[in-house]
Order: sequence, then structure tokens, then C-alpha cells
Amino acid sequence: MTYEVVMGLEVHVELSTESKLFCSCSAKFGAEPNENVCPACAGMPGMPAVVNKRAIELAIAAGLVTNCKISPVMSFDKKNYFYPDLPTGYQITQFFAPICTDGWVEIGDGKRITLKQIHLEEDAGKLVHEPRTRTSLIDFNRASVPLIEIVSNPDFRTAEEVTAYLEKLRLLLSFAGISDCKMQEGSMRCDINISVREQGSEKLGTRTEIKNMNSLKAIARAIEYESQRHIDALETGSEKLIQETRRWDDDVGMSYSMREKEEAADYRYFPNPELMPVHIDDAWIENVRETLPEPAHEKFERMTTMLGLPAHDSKIISGNQNLSRIFDAALEFFNKPKDVSNWIIGELLSIAKDKDINDDDIDIDIGKFARIAELVDESKINRTVGKKVLVKVFEEDIDPDAYVAEHSLAMVSDTGLLETAIREVLAENEKSVAEFRGGSQKVFGFLVGQVMKKTAGKADPRYVNELLTKMIAE
Repeated sequence: MTYEVVMGLEVHVELSTESKLFCSCSAKFGAEPNENVCPACAGMPGMPAVVNKRAIELAIAAGLVTNCKISPVMSFDKKNYFYPDLPTGYQITQFFAPICTDGWVEIGDGKRITLKQIHLEEDAGKLVHEPRTRTSLIDFNRASVPLIEIVSNPDFRTAEEVTAYLEKLRLLLSFAGISDCKMQEGSMRCDINISVREQGSEKLGTRTEIKNMNSLKAIARAIEYESQRHIDALETGSEKLIQETRRWDDDVGMSYSMREKEEAADYRYFPNPELMPVHIDDAWIENVRETLPEPAHEKFERMTTMLGLPAHDSKIISGNQNLSRIFDAALEFFNKPKDVSNWIIGELLSIAKDKDINDDDIDIDIGKFARIAELVDESKINRTVGKKVLVKVFEEDIDPDAYVAEHSLAMVSDTGLLETAIREVLAENEKSVAEFRGGSQKVFGFLVGQVMKKTAGKADPRYVNELLTKMIAE
């Protein structure tokens, strides 16, 4: 029998605000446990909530980039459930009047994933489990950090579609400045609602939810495992499928039951009496729209058509908000797009990879980075030296010009010195010279390398090639 996998996603995205949703505590990642906590976000009684206007604007922006309708009136509700990382015993969210509805995201080949809604809510704290002591610690830094939850319809049929959708969302939201979407830090994570049915059937199968996935690779593995588990259960009766919430253990490659899946009634939603409805007029929406930066797909088109970059280069740079930022900023100092692109893709990414730094986290003085490319372009240093200087800028933030002068790294351009070095190399390697004259081209690179060695790597390789060829011929 042929089966069809049906999936819908709930994507949770932390918004790029300075403060939390209902208090002035910092919303930034990386603080010490429970450093960014006050009586309000710790759930102390009698602490009034005040809505963060910037969070609402970022939620509006999310609706705009995902083709949603923006609600003229939104309100907040209380979602009641008990879990240790929820200090109040309820979550402030949107149920009756979410801020955005009825959107869509195109994922390629003309397929659109339709969105039921985007709603604004507060995040919960974080449980840190200690297996050795069999205890759990609670960090409330994340409690009340503003989130949007992007709820899709059950439009997904394959893990590839899920991955493409998440990658497209990441580009849309990060380029718009809505979120950094760093899955490794938990600022973008998703719940997968999955069921299996007979091919051609319109009736949905029993649905399970896999919670808090924050890795594309793990998501693909979880979908493969969970869909096969459903199929095995349907075909063999090995287990009875129930509507439940499950967690994914990536180390063992299996999902485990957490609890039976709740229905909306179980959460006892009711309007939050402490927060008034928020009216969103057309002027506010247009103001947000006007502040949206260039999206990734438009940047790709500009890079390929206006700047003349190859599609390969444009795809890499426009595929990451941080690389795109570095590229645009570097052009302000050194306006040669292809050179800047080559330095980013060929050298900067290589350094980051060697140091196990994610592309999102590459941090370098862009003026100094551009200056290195300019020094090479002006033939003041060669590319080999430029690479070494770039490493120093990346590691120690040195001044490129001062470092080149201090270490005598400027390119050797004195013809007399180069001719002397080449004569010495030819005299020391008569056998290789004879082989080259006999038609062996591969020894030429060896001879060039010997010249570069004698000049401490500071000669211009192009000039060395020309002069070496001329002097051998003579």
C-alpha cells in the first residue's frame, strides 16, 4: 500500500528586540543564568505588563514578508498550563485575534506553503537537565522574550519541502531584521505536526507533534523516523497510534512520547484582562513596510544583474544575512564587487571554517577587511601575504597597513632584485631548467616557487612568471 505523509509546522522565532515583551529586562542571548530577570518576567503577583511596541512592529514586518493580512485589531490572551519553565502558570499569547493571518511562502517550483496565522507571544524559560544528579535547573532569562509563532497549514509532503521552507523563512526574517534566526541558539525552532494516510485519501491520519526542533539535519531525520513509525504501525499493528507530543533524541535517532496531545480547550484560553486590544492602522503598516531592507531574492538579482557577479557567488552571499552585510559594507570602502566577493568566499569563509565559526557569527572590522583587498589590488602586497594579514585582522584586529610596514611584507617590485633572485634559482636548478626547455611544463611551477622563496613570498607571482619565462628563453 502507498502512503502519503502530511505535515504542518509551527515555527517559533525570537524577535530582535532590546527588551522583553512585557518588561524592560534585556532580551539578548548569552547572559549568565537568571541574569536578565525581574519581578514581572519572574511571575511575581501584582506586576503589570506593558507591551513592547517594537515587538509589534517586528510582527507586522513578519506578516508583510510572508504575504499575510495584518489584523486591524489584535489582542492578547492567556494560555493556561503548568510547566516549571513557565513562572506564571500561563503564557501570554494570541488566540482569538492574532496579529497576522492567511499568508504564504513560496519554496520553489511554484509551490506555496500557506499560513494559517502568525501570532505574537512570550517565550518560556529554559530547563537545563543534569543527568548526573538527576535534577533540572531553570533559567528564566528567556521567559517573556518576544516570539512570533508562524503556523502553517498541513501543506508539506516531504522533508525536503520542510527544509526549503525553513531556509526561506530564515532568509525572509533575517534580512528584514526581524530575528537573527540562529537555530543553534534557539532563536528559531519548530514543532512538526505529522500524520500518515493512504495515498489519495482526504482523511488525515492520527497526528503527532515533535517539539522544539532546532537543526535542519535533525528535522530531516526526525521526519524520516516518525513517518516510518506511523507506516509500520498502520501496516503491522505493532503499536496503536495516538495523538501525542513527542521529543526527538538526535543521539539515538528516535522519538519518545512526552504526553498526550492537548486540544485548545485543555489550555482554557481567555482574553487577558490586563492588556488592552491594540489597533493597527494602515499608516502604521505602511511605515513598517517602508523600513524593510532589501530582501534576499532581490539582493541576488541585484548582485547578478547590476553588479555582474556569477550566480554562484551571488547565491552564497545573498544566502546569509551576515555575509550580505559584510559584502555591502565592504563595497563602501573598496568598490570592486567581484574582488570583494572573492575575498569573502575564498578567504573569509575559509578562516571561519578553520576556526569552527558559523557564518552568522563572523565578526571582522569591515574597513580593514576591505583595505586588504585594496592593497592586493594596488599590488602593494601579493595575495599570499594578503591572506596572512587577513588572518591577523580576524584574530587580533591589527591595522593592515601598519602590520605590512612593520613586518616588511610589501611586494618586491625592484626589477634588479627579482632578476638577481631568478638568476640564482636558474643556476641552482639547471636540471629543472633543462627539463622545462625539453617540454616539461610542470617544473615551471617549481621554479616560480623557488623564486618566491628567495623573495620571502613578497614578489608578484604574475611578474615572476613573466620575467622567469623571458630569462629562461634568453
